[in-house]
Amino acid sequence: MLTFDDGYLNNYAYAFPVLKQYGDKAVLSIIAKNTDDFTRVPDQNMNYAHMTWNQVREVQDAGVFEIQNHTYDLHAMGKKRFGCKKLPGESLEAYTRVLTEDLTRCQDEITAQTGATPTTFTYPYGNVSKESLPIIRAMGFQASLSCDYGINVLPRDTESLFVLKRVSRFHNVSLQKTLAKALKTLK
Repeated sequence: MLTFDDGYLNNYAYAFPVLKQYGDKAVLSIIAKNTDDFTRVPDQNMNYAHMTWNQVREVQDAGVFEIQNHTYDLHAMGKKRFGCKKLPGESLEAYTRVLTEDLTRCQDEITAQTGATPTTFTYPYGNVSKESLPIIRAMGFQASLSCDYGINVLPRDTESLFVLKRVSRFHNVSLQKTLAKALKTLK
């Protein structure tokens, strides 16, 4: 499975045409607030700009990208909360409310804009907390993506679809080296 996080404009400009050309499909997990912001004030800078809702609809309607939830506005490092982890001393009730409200807002926005409701939640920065798993399950998500490095071996139970590992390919690292490293995670 090919996955792209955040909804950057470079996914639209570079990945979308290549995936379309080869008939491939991928998951695009967007930060809905950034999509809202760049829809209001578009920018073409490939280093930081995010896709607009029109572009998100285009890549989905083309059958290339499946749009998934990457939070509405919890994908931040500069705030008190880093991603969607529970804060030290935060009550479970308060944490549940924060996470549920943010993810619901993202779900509602994506559904309203694309007509499709995300089934997968992608953790910002891979910051998974044990408290988040029951919350995202209760919200109806069928899977979640982490940033844990590795290849998944999936038994037939649906529980294994949560906190799926992924293999990141970094700049200036060949595909061969990336895959060789990833295959070592199967041992």
